[in-house]
Amino acid sequence: MNEGDSDRRVVDGRFELEARLGGGGMGTVWRARDLLLHRSVAVKEVRPTDPDLAEYDPGTARMLRERVLREARSLARVQHPNVVTIHHIVDGGEGTYPWLVMELVDGGSLADRLARGPLAPAEAARIGRGVLDALCAAHAAGVQHRDVKPANVLLRTDGRPVLTDFGIAAIREATALTATGSIIGTPDYMAPERVSGESGGPSADLWSLAMMLYVAVEGHHPLRRGTTLATLAAVLREDVPPPVRAGALTPVLEQVLVRDPAARPDAEAVDRMLATVAEAGEDPEPTSYPLAPPQDAVPVARPVPVPQPATPAVFGPGARGQGAPGRRRPLRVVAASVAAGAVLAGGVIWVALSGGEGNDGAASPGKDPETQQSSSPGPSPSPSPSPKGTAATPSATATTNLLTPKNIRIVIKAFEEASGSDSFGDFTVYPEHASASMMVPGSRTRYVNYTYRPGTGAEQGIIKGTLTSSYEPVSAKTLKDLRWDAVPALLARADKELKVEEPTSRYVMMRQPNTVFDTPVGIKVYLSNEYSESGVLEADAQGRVEEVRPAGR
Repeated sequence: MNEGDSDRRVVDGRFELEARLGGGGMGTVWRARDLLLHRSVAVKEVRPTDPDLAEYDPGTARMLRERVLREARSLARVQHPNVVTIHHIVDGGEGTYPWLVMELVDGGSLADRLARGPLAPAEAARIGRGVLDALCAAHAAGVQHRDVKPANVLLRTDGRPVLTDFGIAAIREATALTATGSIIGTPDYMAPERVSGESGGPSADLWSLAMMLYVAVEGHHPLRRGTTLATLAAVLREDVPPPVRAGALTPVLEQVLVRDPAARPDAEAVDRMLATVAEAGEDPEPTSYPLAPPQDAVPVARPVPVPQPATPAVFGPGARGQGAPGRRRPLRVVAASVAAGAVLAGGVIWVALSGGEGNDGAASPGKDPETQQSSSPGPSPSPSPSPKGTAATPSATATTNLLTPKNIRIVIKAFEEASGSDSFGDFTVYPEHASASMMVPGSRTRYVNYTYRPGTGAEQGIIKGTLTSSYEPVSAKTLKDLRWDAVPALLARADKELKVEEPTSRYVMMRQPNTVFDTPVGIKVYLSNEYSESGVLEADAQGRVEEVRPAGR
């Protein structure tokens, strides 16, 4: 493998890395340009948090490499429009970590979508059907996903879901790549039978899908606890509280999230139920929305009006385990013991950048840029008191455009106050909200995500993680010292030079310091439109433009 000139950030002499889309403990996903075919792609860089892993633990390093190669083979076996397509693999052989080159899905992840608030039941059902189609295609090829969760569901710009990250997928009859007594997956979404040590079957993926839909409509995870072991214990022993916002989706959740895997309805029955819910009513907002900044998104539980319960549909005999219409049953899980010292090996998290809504980032002639209103459709939410544990600033109202120097500084202060941290892992501001990874005090790798919205202030999200080894956190003082006063001029220059026609999304973010590419802290401006055309402008800490990458480059 030849990584090429580090200044150009070219992998294998062909794939030029353009922007970081997300990352986790196992590596980083980049937006890249295929210099041979002149198209945008996603490149997964597999790089463990500890760069010395291969030296002191060659067995684990070898297992990581095998796992990535298995992901490529898993994806190659599943040909379906709702499954991410793999184009190429860059493999330097034993002792190296491969790079996976895949199709770029520009619509962001479901985790990004949930950062805006819970879904309506019909919208969740439509997304659920697409993911279910992908799972059925995988199961038919002998592949079980084993890690269905919001971060692993990408959304195309037209709203269609795409299932990704098959890094821990199990191929039937394949030798397990995990150590004895270990389990892999994300504990929140694992089926009880998998947590208790069984391999599980396709019905375990259906459990994960149903739990994901539960989170999508309720706005919170019912079994997440403060630690991994506590979450595992809750999955095994605690009842799943009945949903309160699921409406017509409630019977689906009740029937799939049951104790006995054999009692769950099969995929065909689940699809029929989801189809009925999807067709039951119109959603207040579309699934498709612009996303693109490179940062970890934050699902946030926000107060929303509770929809009126819909009359549950009566399904045919194929829907096994169905109770009487309109009747709610407690959702129960398997009670079992977890093997002592169980280790969870999470997959690389695919996260694309959240985008703003509408072309409202730059000041219009005759308007005060500090108070320019959003052009998003629909009524603006009324400001509400800050809940306990959040920080809000009354000077930023629900109709304030956050892409101004004054409001960017307000947001930075709000994140500091809400988190109690003076260090940022990343920081992105959209016209109508902002997000940040706030470093855990005393740690240079662990972070907790926060989201800021005018009227409600900064609130802690439900995602926690660690920075990829090549990225450095930035102190709040350094972030404040960036020349945010240059933002209006940078936005105006981006409008002229990025060649993005009729942009529907714009956002400003901190450029993270990167030790691999010797990239210093700075400011980035992104523009994109509904045709997935996007461009980026990069400036140094003083707001001086260093690079302009127009759309189509």
